[in-house]
Amino acid sequence: MQASIDAVRVAGTPQGPVPVVVLEIDGKNDVVPIFIGFNEASSIARGLEAEDIGRPLTHDLLLDVMEELGSRIDRVVVSEIENREDGQGGTYIADLHVATPRGETVIDARPSDSLALAARTNASIEVSEAVFEDSRDDSEKFEELEDIRNVSGEL
Repeated sequence: MQASIDAVRVAGTPQGPVPVVVLEIDGKNDVVPIFIGFNEASSIARGLEAEDIGRPLTHDLLLDVMEELGSRIDRVVVSEIENREDGQGGTYIADLHVATPRGETVIDARPSDSLALAARTNASIEVSEAVFEDSRDDSEKFEELEDIRNVSGEL
């Protein structure tokens, strides 16, 4: 299923504020929220803004190295959720599809890192049907949340 990054927001939880990247799925009303860390959330937001901040940060550096080696990000696939034994959520699994001079290779990567790279390259984002069904949620719940850029100050 084709997806795009709708927003990077901050949700209030009993454990405190937690960033969430909200993936919008083409043709669907529900979204896929993926809760991530503040550093990753800031990096995704920075990538969406496409603003050059001078010296490269980690995701920018990785892309620079890949390009120097003749590779490019083709697409990101959020492929599955490994559910915790206690039933309290799970860990999202993503695959980074990279076109290299030797052909395509697939690299296991955290969704937050993969999405930070996709935000910088406009690589396509896909979500498996199983991930959508397991994690779909009402988009209105996330529209009311604060944008990460307003919470973390200047990126």
